[in-house]
Amino acid sequence: MRRRWIALGLFLLAGIGGYWAFEANKYRLPGIVQDWRDPVQPNHAVAWQQGPARAPDGVRPPNIILIVADDLGINDISLNGGGVAGGIVKTPNIDALARQGMTFRTAYAANATCSPSRAAMMTGRYPTRFGFEYTAVPVQFAESVSHGEGVGPLKAIFHKNLVTPDIPDYPDMGVPAQEVTIAEAVKAAGYRTLHIGKWHLGEAPALQPQAQGFDESLAVLGGAAMFLPEDDPDAVNAKLPWDRIDRFLWANLRHAVTFNGSKRFHPKGHMTDYFAAEAMRAIEANRNRPFFLYLAFNAPHTPLQATRADYAKWPQIKDHKTRVYGAMIAQLDRRIGDVMAKLRQLGIDDNTLVIFTSDNGGAWYAGIDNLNAPYRGWKATFFEGGIRTPFFMRWPGRIVPGSTRADMTGHIDLFSTIAAAAGAKIPADRIIDSEDILAGPAKRPALFWRSGDYRAVRAGDWKLQVTKRPEKARLYNLAADPTEQYDLAATDPQRVAQLRALIEAQNRGMAKPIWPGLIEAPVRIDVPQNAPWQDGQDYIYWTN
Repeated sequence: MRRRWIALGLFLLAGIGGYWAFEANKYRLPGIVQDWRDPVQPNHAVAWQQGPARAPDGVRPPNIILIVADDLGINDISLNGGGVAGGIVKTPNIDALARQGMTFRTAYAANATCSPSRAAMMTGRYPTRFGFEYTAVPVQFAESVSHGEGVGPLKAIFHKNLVTPDIPDYPDMGVPAQEVTIAEAVKAAGYRTLHIGKWHLGEAPALQPQAQGFDESLAVLGGAAMFLPEDDPDAVNAKLPWDRIDRFLWANLRHAVTFNGSKRFHPKGHMTDYFAAEAMRAIEANRNRPFFLYLAFNAPHTPLQATRADYAKWPQIKDHKTRVYGAMIAQLDRRIGDVMAKLRQLGIDDNTLVIFTSDNGGAWYAGIDNLNAPYRGWKATFFEGGIRTPFFMRWPGRIVPGSTRADMTGHIDLFSTIAAAAGAKIPADRIIDSEDILAGPAKRPALFWRSGDYRAVRAGDWKLQVTKRPEKARLYNLAADPTEQYDLAATDPQRVAQLRALIEAQNRGMAKPIWPGLIEAPVRIDVPQNAPWQDGQDYIYWTN
């Protein structure tokens, strides 16, 4: 009898232990399931379709290259005296795009996180017009990131009650197929359309780049990827133990790409090097016909991984994560320089419009100060640090080198600007929020942002942010206070009411989100995630 009780006890202990082991590791399941469904194949060459052997006679439409960095803070580039680690890391090639073209000094991301921002770039519409309100993430990600996340008294919230059978599967979270993308518009005007890099606008076949107007696509379909395998001998890794997003990424991401919807395969080397090298090959293949290339690097988004050679160049940066981050920025800058050199080598530089931006500001969870200096805030906030982005356009003979503009513009205007340069038609059957900003300053009276109950508007020099958690309105005069230090809401309630009315009017024209925001997570405005909690620190709750 005693042996039976012992056996039963051991069985129960094993069951309990197995349950807790599963609970502790279930955040790894998405990667495991994906590996079973679509194991990563060895590297193989990409065969870009070759264009004509020679260029036709006569005037040819311009080539257009849109280069987008991922989570690049406005202070990560050295153009205006900035740069990683107090200016140690310089970005001469990115700076050159600005000096050789036009800098838009008041340029904004369409949202403070990846997916909606890119949805606006592709469509020229507020992503909330078609329900693309939140960054696409698996439900498992939302639950894993929310569990235990927070700082001090601020805890993340997972809205389990919103997890219903109506939520689209993660691959179906994307730009609806009926939306018209800029790739579809310029393709109809005779352009060869190419995509290289991050997509994050839907992984289902009907939502992938090649189904949304791109003739060829070498893609990371999701929100991020490993730059190298974690155990690659050339990898220098920097993990962020305070960040549950980082933990999820290291567990589930793979060093993998797809080509035109193929099975996943390993890229050759570090992802930043690989995307640049393939961009140069794609440009060469299409040098004799007009092309549009959307080159979407996934650097410097986490996970933080540098090559050993790039890491070795910065021994003066003593903090390991900052050194890895700086090495990634320097690598990104160098490879953008290589792409520009390829245009010159092929003799098509003068007939190519090059646009550079970032999808949003630098991330609070990276744990590095001053990524968005001098502005307050981070990715996921509507403070200037989260939404004001580098934004340059270079077009020899058409844009005056070193010119600047201060009109209120940004990602929302890429669609109409690229379409006008390409001679493409703007869809007439829907509201287009985009303007052709190469034809002159933007004429809009206001710009809007929305993520759940967190909303913002900029109208002229005035900006209002409204949050539910905490229940607060923040009013700033950006002409007098561009870094949002002085909240005027208490002293100017009439202006608060006016700007609230603008937000409410705008919201009435927006669509219901296609999928719900399952997470509410705290983001402190003035310090990174790994900074110690202090009473009185300003914060917002970001919904995704």
